[in-house]
Amino acid sequence: MKFFATLKTTWTDSLSQAWARSLSASAPKKSLSHSRALPAPLPQKPSLSKFFLYKTAPHLCLEALERYFRVEVEGAEHLPATGGAILLPNHSGFMGLDALLLNHWIYKNHRRLPRILLHKLWFTRGLLRLHAQRFGFQEARFENGIKVLTKKKLLILFPEAEKGNFKPYNEKYQLQKFKTGFLRMSLQTRTPIVPVLIIGAEETHINVGQISILGQLLPLPLNSFPLPAKWKIRFLEPIHLDEEFRETVTPTRLTETAAKIRAHMQENLGEELSRRKYIYFKS
Repeated sequence: MKFFATLKTTWTDSLSQAWARSLSASAPKKSLSHSRALPAPLPQKPSLSKFFLYKTAPHLCLEALERYFRVEVEGAEHLPATGGAILLPNHSGFMGLDALLLNHWIYKNHRRLPRILLHKLWFTRGLLRLHAQRFGFQEARFENGIKVLTKKKLLILFPEAEKGNFKPYNEKYQLQKFKTGFLRMSLQTRTPIVPVLIIGAEETHINVGQISILGQLLPLPLNSFPLPAKWKIRFLEPIHLDEEFRETVTPTRLTETAAKIRAHMQENLGEELSRRKYIYFKS
């Protein structure tokens, strides 16, 4: 009997609560102008899955690659501790690992996160564009470079563009013609240029040639899995464009200056290659 009494009480309470809710719902609502202001929504935290995908996983992969390539670094004292600067590396290895590893090493050792100007192919499709933006990449456009440098950040820019990392293996470490956009960025934002040499990426991903489809240059890779080449990154002394250059600059002078910087980097690349004792493993 006690069980049925309890059941009756519970059922009665439930009906009462349902009746009260229905009355509340049917009652006329107060105007929002007379009601208490709603609290502002709390900022949404990034989900753990996105944090892992765009932060943790890339960090772990790049840490593994740095060990895999036995990356050696020289001339890090030429990296500015503050302010903007254009980092100007040679481009090699069609997969773009040179940009990612350079970026990773600088952030890990100097706690400065450079921005990378990427090939426009990364921004031609919605999904690719979304991933590129979430990784913090920028499309390789002049105005994007200016925005980064104006904010006093480091900018990684490849003056050879895709002709550098899509060139065939038999032209490895032969710098292609430099575009002049980096010089115009440096002049407009008064930032130094730090040439960077990257040795090893040419032998990591081997490109046998290149083709042009609808005016777009594309590589013909031999391997997709990276070969265990020994890498070296060397920062050269910064280049500062003086006021005299800024006041008398012409398109011809920009082209000549870009060619001189290219020749300077090519000479230092040749010296590094002549000192290199092995490519993959010590004999």
